[in-house]
Amino acid sequence: MVSRAGFASLLGASFLLLLRSTEPLGFNHRPTTAGDELSAAPSRYLTREERWMSQRLDHFSPTDHRQFKQRYFEFLDYHDDPNGPVFLRICGESSCDGLPNDYLAVIAKKFGAAVVTPEHRYYGKSSPFDSLTTDNLRFLSSKQALFDLAVFRQYYQEKLNSQYNRSAGFDNPWFVFGVSYSGALSAWFRLKFPHLTCGSLASSGVVLAVYNFTDFDKQVGESAGPQCKAALQEITRLVDEQLRSDSHSVKALFGADSLKNDGDFLFLLADAAATTFQYGNPDALCSPLANAKKKGESLVVSN
Repeated sequence: MVSRAGFASLLGASFLLLLRSTEPLGFNHRPTTAGDELSAAPSRYLTREERWMSQRLDHFSPTDHRQFKQRYFEFLDYHDDPNGPVFLRICGESSCDGLPNDYLAVIAKKFGAAVVTPEHRYYGKSSPFDSLTTDNLRFLSSKQALFDLAVFRQYYQEKLNSQYNRSAGFDNPWFVFGVSYSGALSAWFRLKFPHLTCGSLASSGVVLAVYNFTDFDKQVGESAGPQCKAALQEITRLVDEQLRSDSHSVKALFGADSLKNDGDFLFLLADAAATTFQYGNPDALCSPLANAKKKGESLVVSN
């Protein structure tokens, strides 16, 4: 048997480095002044300067006029103004903390495009509610998200028209981009609103929803290999035990003691582990576990 501190050390080696790269979830935040969160590594982002717009909570109710603040980012350095294209980068199911300096920046520079990205509702700083109850979550759907994008597109086009003193109704060429879930949104946006965009790039678009898709976890286990898979299963069992006896302490090991819902916490751990295999970096997780076993460190926590 080892102490809880020893268990924390082992898990820290395998998980905490993965979790540190994830920004804390922030709900119902309000606009900050420009430049408050400028990146310390400008090469990673084109910009991290936050901008805000008012977004409708329910696009399908004629009587519900509630709104929430939606965060977005813009980068105009490459824009061939005033008539150049606008690239709408769809931020998917995660906190959107800036405009990444990646392939889209290369394309934008080549074609003289502005790049904008709104944060997905309920993620990062764009959540309508402080708590994620079942009733509050009913406004979280891909359909609502598509209409968010349409509203944002119109809002930003009007902003450009005002900026360049153009008459209402003028449209720049708009193109939408997305990857995985946001890739599906990109394709659906083009189908749903063909008059609002000239084209769509849907990279690895996920268009088939499968409830309780356990095959994903099976593939993670196969990719991990027998030893790493066994270690992950043991950690899962131990965490389950700790949640039943002292949930606050085990969550604190991962800096997640503010999470009230145990299911959210378990998903955090599972997703952090799966990410290492999905994106081709299994050693970041499996090597620390293998080294711990070589040193004789136990995965069993004393009561």
